[in-house]
Amino acid sequence: MKGRRRRRREYCKFALLLVLYTLMLLLVPSVLDGSGDQDKDIGHCSSLQHSLGVWSLEAEAAGEREQGSEGQSAPEVGADQSLRSPNNLSFIGEAVAREKQHIYVHATWRTGSSFLGELFNQHPDVFYLYEPMWHLWQALYPGDAESLQGALRDMLRSLFRCDFSVLRLYAPPGDPAARASDAANLTTAALFRWRTNKVICSPPLCPDAPRARNDVGLVEDTACERSCPPVALRALEAECRKYPVVVIKDVRLLDLGVLVPLLRDPGLNLKVVQLFRDPRAVHNSRLKSRQGLLRESIQVLRTRQRGDRFHRVLLAHGVGARPGSQSRSLPSARSDFFLTGALEVICEAWLRDLLFAQGAPAWLRRRYLRLRYEDLVRQPRAQLRRLLRFSGLRTLSALDAFALNMTRGTAYNVDRPFHLSARDAREAVHAWRERLSQEQVRQVEAACAPAMRLLAYPRSGEEGHLEPSREGEIPLETEAYGAL
Repeated sequence: MKGRRRRRREYCKFALLLVLYTLMLLLVPSVLDGSGDQDKDIGHCSSLQHSLGVWSLEAEAAGEREQGSEGQSAPEVGADQSLRSPNNLSFIGEAVAREKQHIYVHATWRTGSSFLGELFNQHPDVFYLYEPMWHLWQALYPGDAESLQGALRDMLRSLFRCDFSVLRLYAPPGDPAARASDAANLTTAALFRWRTNKVICSPPLCPDAPRARNDVGLVEDTACERSCPPVALRALEAECRKYPVVVIKDVRLLDLGVLVPLLRDPGLNLKVVQLFRDPRAVHNSRLKSRQGLLRESIQVLRTRQRGDRFHRVLLAHGVGARPGSQSRSLPSARSDFFLTGALEVICEAWLRDLLFAQGAPAWLRRRYLRLRYEDLVRQPRAQLRRLLRFSGLRTLSALDAFALNMTRGTAYNVDRPFHLSARDAREAVHAWRERLSQEQVRQVEAACAPAMRLLAYPRSGEEGHLEPSREGEIPLETEAYGAL
């Protein structure tokens, strides 16, 4: 009898231990998982994770000190009183030591971004690069624009840090002038449009240059090529580090949100200037230079129409081949189809950027400036001062005169659409009215209506009460609207 009771007690103890062990197995995982539930939910929704990552910065930036100097321009000086002069080299060193400013000019093709970038190129306190991401797009053609956005951002980060070694990844192998004597490093000849860069085409990189760095005026590409032999990119990197402001202009980054990680980086101190233009004028300009823009229009359009079927269509017409392979020009009507489709994608990107900027927190709005091409060419001096004030650059009387002269030329139709020259920019604002058919205007307005509305571009038939006067008008993009 006693043995039976003992076995029963042991059985009860065993059953109790089994129950406790089972409860422990059930409770411990739930406790451990409970702490990660929030991260798991966010991880399953990448867009939510991205949004939370962006907008949580508002709290982080709440204690950010206001930099009054960002909104103040330096006193106006003459063109001959450059910070690059021997008497002011110590001032440059102090400015660089304080805080280096980086500016990205965010634009798209045929919006007047070359003119806007040239204003920075002419400023003696600016190190300027013209469309360096062109190399990446050429090397990775026919990759669609969307899939290249992350690579563009990473390239931009390296270039802003004056690290040009990233260009070796995308440099074509065939040009011996683009490589230094050791054949491992690139020279300045590897850079897109290097012949018009004021730093490359002036001392100290080019001792025999016809112009000094602080002389305001266009660089003749043939004169630079003749007087300035290519130098190693290491020397250009050293020059880049001397300047207090680094500006990069490009047209291939289609999403403002891609730049948020760079805007968050306190080591970069990045600001963005986004340039817009009436999409009807953009379309007119794109049609004038259709063959030069066809390849990149296809890359933009492939963002919407991905897949092998679309790629096979391009190959069938000889425009989907890689660089160096044979291709043939498309008929005008077919190339217009690609240009129009790409413009629709661009207008969608504009709308996304505009809505993103409108809903951005205060810290991001302080680092973003919206500018319309029409306002820039109608009031070049006023808009230039606004631009310089945002960029922390001093005003220059010679640069004021340069901006005015470049927009008051005698011609608009030039044989070289990608060549920057003085022209009647006011005529360029309205040229689309005479050159586009009613059907073309209707197509552009239908595709770009939301973005046009936010940018205050009136549709056809609405200009009567919205169209500003040619001279002396208050631009639709006003100072009262602030950075946005």
